Amino acid sequence: MAASTSTSSLSVVGTNLSLPPHRHHRHFHSPSSISTRIRTNRLFLSSSLAFSSPRDARVVHAGLGLRRNTPDVWKHYSSVLSQPTAPVPVRQSCTSCCLASAKKRRSNLPRFVPGAFFDSSSFGLSKDKLRHASVKRVQLPHATVGPDEPHAASTTWQEGVAEKQDLSLFDSELERLEGFLGSELPSHPKLHRGQLKNGIRYLILPNKVPPTRFEAHMEVHVGSIDEEDDEQGIAHMIEHVAFLGSKKREKLLGTGARSNAYTDFHHTVFHIHSPTSTKDSDDLLPSVLDALNEITFHPNFLASRIEKERRAILSELQMMNTIEYRVDCQLLQHLHSENKLSKRFPIGLEEQIKKWDADKIRKFHERWYFPANATLYIVGDIGNIPKTVNQIEAVFGQTGVDNEKGSVATSSAFGAMASFLVPKLSVGLGGNSIERPTNTTDQSKVFKKERHAVRPPVKHTWSLPGSSANLKPPQIFQHELLQNFSINMFCKIPVNKVQTYRDLRIVLMKRIFLSALHFRINTRYKSSNPPFTSVELDHSDSGREGCTVTTLTITAEPKNWQNAIRVAVHEVRRLKEFGVTQGELTRYLDALLRDSEHLAAMIDNVSSVDNLDFIMESDALGHKVMDQSQGHESLIAVAGTVTLDEVNSVGAQVLEFIADFGKLSAPLPAAIVACVPKKVHIEGAGETEFKISSTEITDAMKAGLDEPIEPEPELEVPKELVQSSTLQELKNQRKPAFIPVSPEIEAKKLHDEETGITRLRLANGIPVNYKISKSETQSGVMRLIVGGGRAAEGSDSRGSVIVGVRTLSEGGRVGNFSREQVELFCVNNQINCSLESTEEFISLEFRFTLRNNGMRAAFQLLHMVLEHSVWSDDALDRARQVYLSYYRSIPKSLERSTAHKLMVAMLDGDERFTEPTPSSLENLTLQSVKDAVMNQFVGNNMEVSIVGDFTEEEIESCILDYLGTAQATGNFKNQQQIIPPTFRLSPSSLQSQEVFLNDTDERACAYIAGPAPNRWGFTADGNDLLETIDNASSVNNNGTKSDALQTEGAPRRSLRSHPLFFGITMGLLSEIINSRLFTTVRDSLGLTYDVSFELNLFDRLKLGWYVVSVTSTPSKVHKAVDACKNVLRGLHSNGITVRELDRAKRTLLMRHEAEIKSNAYWLGLLAHLQSSSVPRKDLSCIKDLTSLYEAATIEDTCLAYEQLKVDEDSLYSCIGVSGAQAAQDIAAPVEEEEAGEGYPGVLPMGRGLSTMTRPTT
Repeated sequence: MAASTSTSSLSVVGTNLSLPPHRHHRHFHSPSSISTRIRTNRLFLSSSLAFSSPRDARVVHAGLGLRRNTPDVWKHYSSVLSQPTAPVPVRQSCTSCCLASAKKRRSNLPRFVPGAFFDSSSFGLSKDKLRHASVKRVQLPHATVGPDEPHAASTTWQEGVAEKQDLSLFDSELERLEGFLGSELPSHPKLHRGQLKNGIRYLILPNKVPPTRFEAHMEVHVGSIDEEDDEQGIAHMIEHVAFLGSKKREKLLGTGARSNAYTDFHHTVFHIHSPTSTKDSDDLLPSVLDALNEITFHPNFLASRIEKERRAILSELQMMNTIEYRVDCQLLQHLHSENKLSKRFPIGLEEQIKKWDADKIRKFHERWYFPANATLYIVGDIGNIPKTVNQIEAVFGQTGVDNEKGSVATSSAFGAMASFLVPKLSVGLGGNSIERPTNTTDQSKVFKKERHAVRPPVKHTWSLPGSSANLKPPQIFQHELLQNFSINMFCKIPVNKVQTYRDLRIVLMKRIFLSALHFRINTRYKSSNPPFTSVELDHSDSGREGCTVTTLTITAEPKNWQNAIRVAVHEVRRLKEFGVTQGELTRYLDALLRDSEHLAAMIDNVSSVDNLDFIMESDALGHKVMDQSQGHESLIAVAGTVTLDEVNSVGAQVLEFIADFGKLSAPLPAAIVACVPKKVHIEGAGETEFKISSTEITDAMKAGLDEPIEPEPELEVPKELVQSSTLQELKNQRKPAFIPVSPEIEAKKLHDEETGITRLRLANGIPVNYKISKSETQSGVMRLIVGGGRAAEGSDSRGSVIVGVRTLSEGGRVGNFSREQVELFCVNNQINCSLESTEEFISLEFRFTLRNNGMRAAFQLLHMVLEHSVWSDDALDRARQVYLSYYRSIPKSLERSTAHKLMVAMLDGDERFTEPTPSSLENLTLQSVKDAVMNQFVGNNMEVSIVGDFTEEEIESCILDYLGTAQATGNFKNQQQIIPPTFRLSPSSLQSQEVFLNDTDERACAYIAGPAPNRWGFTADGNDLLETIDNASSVNNNGTKSDALQTEGAPRRSLRSHPLFFGITMGLLSEIINSRLFTTVRDSLGLTYDVSFELNLFDRLKLGWYVVSVTSTPSKVHKAVDACKNVLRGLHSNGITVRELDRAKRTLLMRHEAEIKSNAYWLGLLAHLQSSSVPRKDLSCIKDLTSLYEAATIEDTCLAYEQLKVDEDSLYSCIGVSGAQAAQDIAAPVEEEEAGEGYPGVLPMGRGLSTMTRPTT
């Protein structure tokens, strides 16, 4: 079970090893993409060019990236963003409980992670300015003592490591600088800490985003690391039983509250996201606290609940046992081979889970669930701190008082010496140390109830210089389900607590250094065909594992693995030996400061859950908690002290374990682990056994170390992509101007006061929507949507659009500018650009800052893409290889092969909705993919929307200058010429299928799908359902006609006559069906752990579909499928209740309310507002949204349900089963397989994550 607000995704780098959220997706990385990440305190750099597979692709290359949606409903997006900066959409995917990593809740925030890397041309903070600034920074108020928690990760080296200093300053200046650097960082001024008499700690942070809501998280400092040999998985079991067995939690369900829980190595967390009050204005905080108190300290271990959760966990165990999970396990087992982290994965062991009784579970709970071992976090729209403290005291004050005497803390008389004598705790607002009682009369009880001084309580073997005789040989994990080669090289050191300005300065210097490595590998090899698929360098602190891990991760096609290692090691060594250049130092330092300035400006837009996650992780690591403004001021204060020599010295230490591999002076790697396939595809020979040895891996590393190296040359950064003189010429030639928005309206500008939306149309035919928003200070987003997408692919050019978009991204060039220059331009101007292709659209999305003409720079890049895109054969080769590799990997994934088979059957083999086949890829040429993409870029086939903190004059000037001067002409075939997609004629022998995947472990999953209308009521058979429904009378339960929607000025259209009728009612129906599936298939019948219903409602294409996804065991999966079908059809006989509809409304309205301040959310609302291919979208679809949800009735929802095809002749299902049976009869090479036929290793049958557990809600 896991946090429902999570966005974590699979990571197999650094210490952050986790499984994908809720529904599986594995990461494939773009050719020669590289990610360097440092996470320490609030300073986290995610300058990532890594992205997910073509199914989930988001690439950011030189400002030109690719993000591609899947051609089905299983769409997942991985975040390349990091620290909390602004409101984010309510996330529905859930992190698993096991390895809920330090990255487990990275939010989708509008933080500037430029297309390649942060960059700037100058930084002018002198040391004199620093000294003036530093005095001010040191004087910042300390409202609290900061997170000096006893459970923070250990920071003790086995041997001292001296820090090198060479500042070339006079003695007095050096002393002044040393005094400043040694001073403490400021603490968050609004963070209130305290501790009750029984030992419970609490933290309260007022935060008004989202308004009238709060987060309450109870963290119990016990996890899988605390389990004995016969208790493996019991911490997770208790989380399930306690959470789902709470009656008080269930009472909150009707209030709009959401709740969930997760288990990790080092802690278990129960959390509730709640409104501050009920509709009757009753304060909800006491009820929420009461529920958390019952869950944590007073659970009922009923035998019936234990058995129900036992079944759920066993199903969860099989569900999460993907190949990605097994890879994570392997990495952790070798990284932490010296301690229990290598063998205490929170999901536990199946044979033990089956045996525990209530008494066994209760004893573990009694041992660890005591007040002094818990911390309560409350973050949200809390106005009265003393009242909140009183409410905490009233609910939790008496918990454990009578039987937990050993845990009660008393004031310390030792002051600063306390940390050397007893565990040191932060308490109250004064931050006094606490001395533990030393009564020895009942030592066993005191020990049992003592909170561990270090979490997790394990001893690490640090990576220190040593003899090569002590070097562990590379470990090899080989499996038939692996498709690509990957290798991870680990270095493990203690966490450096960021408490002083010196600590912060070291973090900054590491970020600068690793930024250079990222950009170098990307630029040096991206323009050619590199031997690697991706190179990532991750340097992360992990509170869950109690250490800092540096990881070099290299992925490659198996045939290129040796060259991939050689190139990556060579580049790491070159940077370590020569360091960064002065230009790189200036560029990245300035960019990081501007990014920090942006974060500080967003201080009032950070969501409560993001703030809470940051505080929780910082406390676990022992870092000082600062707010965004303090972080920026502190960063400015240390930036002027940074020197080139020190940056290179600090950075070199991070890379020594690779760059000096084999030398006595080099730290020994904690582990080197290669994960490789058992068989690989060889052209002309088919599947061949893949052979590799530890010696060969070591030799490849040495080859990279032996190659000659040269210093990095400086690169010129273009200040503009469109010169002023060129722009003036274009304006003279093309005379950009606004024309009437539509033929029926003479006005050239339509502004809606209620929504703040302005609509324009340029003379070249491009419609433009913009909205001025102050929600995200000095930030903006822009999206160009082009109608057509993959649906425009002809029968002789399948894959041309998706491969063409990828080719454009791979090339990364515009005009006469090289890829490197475009990347640096994006870095310099803090632009993030992604390119996306879907079934019905191509889009370019830009995130930019309004500072330093960032918006104008983004418009220049858009102009160059429209006018001067560069297409190259080598980029096409890389794009084709990505999709070929992905296609060949489908049969190695149970979920993807099952889903693919279902989609092929339901859509009659239409390749536009599946992955392009090898034969289709082979037929593509550079001209064909270029034409397929660029022919869609026609004026009236495009639409641009912009949202941000700009002025009317600024935005309209950019629109005229850079969009108005685009030619925007072409010969795109209209929608009538596009071959419409259709469903396979039914009944069909392919409606019920099974596949078998040869695997060492048993697993099962299934997908059930069927037709639905699109968002606007059109169906695949040509019907316009909205006309039918609008003509029918709308009758309520009392027999009267429903009233029109009311607004302040005048009545609006009734829901049934509104173009969004199906968009609204289908959304409500989806929530209701999901709730029923969980209650029936998961909770009552115990047939699955994870089941979900999703709708894919198109806008342009006249069809849609729904998909039910269910995971189970091979013995239960058929029953689970039958149960899901019964739920789908059960709405006929078991009608929707008022309570179900009200809950669905609250959920969707709450989501809308939480997202409405986000620029990205508004960008979605503006989409298609002037699109000729989506004629029913108008302003009422935005203005009426809330009232439409509120007006929906049971009858309306039932009308929508009638349009879902759930009868036996319309349903399609595919069951996937994996196990140890051999599929030896399949021998056809994958190239010969066409859509709808079998895959090698996947056998048609029948009729035709280590570290993370899953959410229970």
